[in-house]
Amino acid sequence: QVQLVESGGGLVQPGGSLRLSCAASGIIFSSYGMGWYRQAPGKQRELVATIRSGGSTNYADSVQGRFTISRDNAKNTVYLQMNSMKPDDTAVYYCKAERVSVGGRYDYWGQGTQVTVSS
Repeated sequence: QVQLVESGGGLVQPGGSLRLSCAASGIIFSSYGMGWYRQAPGKQRELVATIRSGGSTNYADSVQGRFTISRDNAKNTVYLQMNSMKPDDTAVYYCKAERVSVGGRYDYWGQGTQVTVSS
């Protein structure tokens, strides 16, 4: 059974920082690409950042230079360090594991963690 469990969300003031964690189980973590997505009220879910199994990263323009995605394969965990946060960063943040192989595509999602940026 695959589980992705996010943690670290909460309330932060504009300009502040948070670090999200996503602990994975039930998958061979090192072989999966991992990503963080977010969904604000009334908006579609959008990509925030991804990190491939090899370690290469990709960021949405809106978070480039402020957010950093990283992974620890020994702990089966992916992180999202969020700095210089803005009210527009307010959303539910979701962790995703994805893998494409000759056997098909495998996508798994966490349950989400709320992040609120407000004074």
